Amino acid sequence: MRPDPRKYLWDAVNAAELARGFAQGRSFEDYLSNAMLRAAVEREFEIIGEALNQLSRVAPEIASAIPELPRIVAFRNILIHGYATVDDALVWQVLKEKLPELEQVIRDMLDGS
Repeated sequence: MRPDPRKYLWDAVNAAELARGFAQGRSFEDYLSNAMLRAAVEREFEIIGEALNQLSRVAPEIASAIPELPRIVAFRNILIHGYATVDDALVWQVLKEKLPELEQVIRDMLDGS
């Protein structure tokens, strides 16, 4: 039996919400100076990437509606496998500029399911 694709969408949107919440009211300088905040945000990005990667395996027709899915999964892989060379400025930029859009796309998908 195929897993319910909504589970992966819910996991991704929940992780996005958490990551944005962790950084709410914080500056990039706050982010740089707080190892726990960086670790928490990175962990949520890892969950987003893994959830969407799993979605692409169980429901590629649904996953195809997610913009830049290959880049999202690649970002997850960099965070996990290239942990020693993570670019904090890039993580912050994705958090502030890309994540809200992705979260909205996924919310719309969940609302339409």
